[in-house]
Amino acid sequence: MALIWSSPSRLLLLGLLSLLHPFTIPAGSIRVGTVVRKPSPEIPIFREAPSFRNGDGCGLHETDIIHVAMTLDVNYLRGTMAAVLSMLQHSTCPENLSFHFLFVRYQPELFSSINSTFPFLNFKIYRFDSKRVRGKISRSIRKALDQPLNYARIYLADIIPPHVRRVIYLDSDIIVVDDIAKLWDVDMEDKVVAAPEYCHANFSQYFTDTFWSDPEMAKTFEGRNPCYFNTGVMVVDVDKWRKGEYSQKVEEWMAVQKQKRIYQLGSLPPFLLVFAGNIKAVDHRWNQHGLGGDNFQGKCRSLHPGPISLLHWSGKGKPWLRLDSRKPCIVDHLWAPYDLYRSSINYLEE
Repeated sequence: MALIWSSPSRLLLLGLLSLLHPFTIPAGSIRVGTVVRKPSPEIPIFREAPSFRNGDGCGLHETDIIHVAMTLDVNYLRGTMAAVLSMLQHSTCPENLSFHFLFVRYQPELFSSINSTFPFLNFKIYRFDSKRVRGKISRSIRKALDQPLNYARIYLADIIPPHVRRVIYLDSDIIVVDDIAKLWDVDMEDKVVAAPEYCHANFSQYFTDTFWSDPEMAKTFEGRNPCYFNTGVMVVDVDKWRKGEYSQKVEEWMAVQKQKRIYQLGSLPPFLLVFAGNIKAVDHRWNQHGLGGDNFQGKCRSLHPGPISLLHWSGKGKPWLRLDSRKPCIVDHLWAPYDLYRSSINYLEE
């Protein structure tokens, strides 16, 4: 069941979380975890996650598989591990989840860490060639947004196997507190991308005066009602993406950016230029974003009232860093129960 968040329930929920064991799931579906040690000092040490089995009524055919794509980076690995655990824990059919991990730099310990933390996980790894974006990335307002791996989502349809026709793309700083199958089953209505849409946001702020003052570029959204959407949570019709050559369309706007500086953020604005006003809108519960604060200071933010299926720490502040610094925001305590990092045991017991 998804979280229902309102002001009166805030203290109650946090109180319950402090009492619950991180792995409160039905008896018989847990395997005792062990601490897995890694030889590389760069790779965090994780506890082995419980094993999760399908419930009654789960299909075993290819059409029953739910494909989830994420990136793999040592700096965000702790977030990725927590995100995967949250999806498995809340899924009715966890064995039907198939993960597709994209990486830039080959690190054997990174892959063995996934294997040892999730021995029963169905996953594949793919190398994203950073040369594909060489000379195409423009400097943004935050260095983390300029990393080549942040642009891998643009080429997802070219990287994953041809038989995969739909995929859920997720950032590493998320936690899913509902059955991911509900997002997977969204009716795309012939659209290429489905995501929560925020039409109350000031859309014009995502582009510079150079963009809006250019008569031709200002016509980009004619015939559309463009709204902001966050590219950290998307359902993508991979078949339509390939046939429509959308990777090239996003690249074209990246080339314009190199010449005229039409936006300040990283990979988000070119997505908006191509898709805004032409996506399938998904319920806001599937991306409670902005929990990491803004892109400069990462100050604490509160949750918006209403049902929540996915928590997203977009912004500068990441929950694992704030927890380790002993200066967490209230919402970071919602992330902590999914943290498999070995040292987090001590924090949770304090």
